[in-house]
Amino acid sequence: MVVDDPRSSSRSQPPNASMRSPVRPEYTAPREPAPAPQPPPQATEDDTTPSAETLNSQNALIRLRHKMQTLVEEYAQGKINRVQFQSLYTRYSEQRTIIEKLLERNPDSDAWKQVISVPGQTGFLRSQFEAHAIVFAVYLRGQLAPVFHEGRRSPQSLNIDRLVEGLWAIPRPPQPGLGRRALAHGEWLVMALGTEAVTFVAFSLEPSNAQSRLVRDLHDDFERANRLLLARGITAPDRLVFPQRALIEKE
Repeated sequence: MVVDDPRSSSRSQPPNASMRSPVRPEYTAPREPAPAPQPPPQATEDDTTPSAETLNSQNALIRLRHKMQTLVEEYAQGKINRVQFQSLYTRYSEQRTIIEKLLERNPDSDAWKQVISVPGQTGFLRSQFEAHAIVFAVYLRGQLAPVFHEGRRSPQSLNIDRLVEGLWAIPRPPQPGLGRRALAHGEWLVMALGTEAVTFVAFSLEPSNAQSRLVRDLHDDFERANRLLLARGITAPDRLVFPQRALIEKE
């Protein structure tokens, strides 16, 4: 298992240049403040019906390029997994290529509008290729059976018990950390090891880095919340709390 523990300026007012009468001051109308500049509209990652501002081919291409750049940043920040990135990036790239070819054949054609007129497909791809937790299991140090597990599968069906046995058999106690590995059928396993226990979470697809970090944070919260009970040897599941359940209950 690979461990990856891992932008004031004060606007100077022009001097009052009005001439004044020696008898009485000349009236000067109050100067209205200049309107604040409005930021350009930002494109979102998801498909939406183009607004009036985007109903021209060049704006549509710029909008698609912005979406592609945003997607790259999302992946670089660990917010989406590789399958989500590839499917979404491929969709945007195909839309861009089709629009460019249509405009090359007939710059005055409006056929390109059909390429971006169907909303919702991006949201579908995000959901379709998002990794979902299948099961989690928590093992206390040195124990071969989980103190608690929950999900649509059993730890035994994913050979998690065998991994735990090998983990505790290491002569030198392993240090706390985060690891993950690919399983069969595209599934992935994330391990968060602490000082008192280890949490294994199986995902339906490769999880994003953010999802892996969440597993680590939930395990850390498990150990902190149950510290006093574990120190006294109290390990009954009905006496402990399991933050990891949030992974399953939200599905």
